[in-house]
Amino acid sequence: MLLFASAGPASAEPSLALDTATAQRLDAAIEQAMRTTSVPGAIVGIWSPDGTYVRAFGVADKATGAPMKPDFFSRIGSVTKTFTITGLLQLTDQGRVGLDDPIAKYIDGVPRGDEITLRELARMQSGLYNYSATDGFQEALVADPRRHFAPTELLDWAFAQPEVFPPGEGFQYSNTNTILLGLVVERLSGQSLPDYIHDHIIVPLGMRDTTFPITNAFPDPHAQGYTDTTGAVSTATDWDPSWGWSAGAMISTLDDLRIWAPALVTGQLLSPAMQAQRLQTVGAPGHPAQDGYGLGIFNLGGWIGHNGSLPGYQTVSVYLPEQQTTLVILTNTDIAYQGGEPSTTLANAITKVVSPQHVYTLGDPTHEPDVSATHS
Repeated sequence: MLLFASAGPASAEPSLALDTATAQRLDAAIEQAMRTTSVPGAIVGIWSPDGTYVRAFGVADKATGAPMKPDFFSRIGSVTKTFTITGLLQLTDQGRVGLDDPIAKYIDGVPRGDEITLRELARMQSGLYNYSATDGFQEALVADPRRHFAPTELLDWAFAQPEVFPPGEGFQYSNTNTILLGLVVERLSGQSLPDYIHDHIIVPLGMRDTTFPITNAFPDPHAQGYTDTTGAVSTATDWDPSWGWSAGAMISTLDDLRIWAPALVTGQLLSPAMQAQRLQTVGAPGHPAQDGYGLGIFNLGGWIGHNGSLPGYQTVSVYLPEQQTTLVILTNTDIAYQGGEPSTTLANAITKVVSPQHVYTLGDPTHEPDVSATHS
């Protein structure tokens, strides 16, 4: 694998703490956002040329009152997509696949697979139905959240539904797209997806605490995760993440995502030409014209990266090139607030303090289409 030089500051951590006045404003903004959204616990990290801010807030366990701590592991949901599609783009850099190849060249049985390209899958323009929004999948997950799902099962739910729009003629966030791309990475690399991501992304970047679990195993220490799938709060800590697979199964930490966010956005593991393609976005309904979704990556108000959600946990992992600033947020709930992601409320409040000209806003759940139990 080629390891390309980063175009930015990558993961160099400033040695100085953020100034006291700004830190106090952040403390107040985060605490208010947590009260508003009823988030039990949150971990927040900001790394910028002006200094570093790393804090843990609230509780990791509502029953015992144990505090949240900055070194906890967390399920990162759809941030997994950024790893999967980085793998695809690495293989493209090596000439082993073309982004404008049809998915039918690699995977059989995809509706209109001879028309849907890998680029359209990565950019959420395939028109394939989101399996995690189907009644069949939701019923199966709620009935047994510790069940192990195979990727082919997930695709069966998606392929049984009609297309949302013709390939390339619309935009809809669909976990189905990234499941297919995970299978492509496996086929072309000859490795399991967890092994590929470990060998070609995690190890080169020195991310010691990032894993792609194949069971419901969850390294310690971690917070309890709280969700609501049936109208009552449940603890989802040991639910099996296999249903998210290449779209949402991974685990990481604040320190590792501090490495990943700028590496992702500056193209540290890709050629400059490939990274330029990655960052070309398409517009998403309900968002300002300058915002959009690229190849497994979004741009919201100049903050580039991804968010993620699985039952019990949410993540925001983004980088602002204009200010060379990294922001990572981890929470131990995914319970919606006024129809939106609580992590979005936190990110919005934080960026109003640290980057008032670049405020993170996710007005509708275009990038996270997750309802009830179906997050990623």
